[in-house]
Amino acid sequence: MSSSPPTPDDWFALPSAPEQGAGLRFACTMCGNCCSGPSGFVLVNDTERTALAARLNISEAEFTTRFTTMLHIGRSLIEKPAPDQSARAMDCIFLDRDKFPGKAVCGVYEDRPRQCRTWPFWNSTLQNAESWARASRTCPGINKGALHELVQIRISRNVVDI
Repeated sequence: MSSSPPTPDDWFALPSAPEQGAGLRFACTMCGNCCSGPSGFVLVNDTERTALAARLNISEAEFTTRFTTMLHIGRSLIEKPAPDQSARAMDCIFLDRDKFPGKAVCGVYEDRPRQCRTWPFWNSTLQNAESWARASRTCPGINKGALHELVQIRISRNVVDI
């Protein structure tokens, strides 16, 4: 299978990239850093809200009221204050720090939103090698673990516009 030639946005496909253009490495370490930090957003669409409501055995209306808020960019999951951190640190409402001591896991992992499914392969982290390196400073799974191929990275990058 041939791959398309790299574009300026595909620095990770160049021979000078960390994996000589074969892709990028990532393996989740369950640190929770991608689900915690300064207040942010996790966008959820109608399909995702339906799946999450079913998972929690509540109506979509109840799910929307209890677990989401409307932002200028769309509907987002709400956040909760992160334990033992600065007053500005927030966790995703579904981040569970108790189930596995020392780890942070998603309480709705199988039905997590596409934004979560595609981390760290977002436009913002793939802009250039510097943005990838910046993301690696808070995500210990970047540049470790399984090699994600170019096609997979490009598909993930185009799922959400973050």
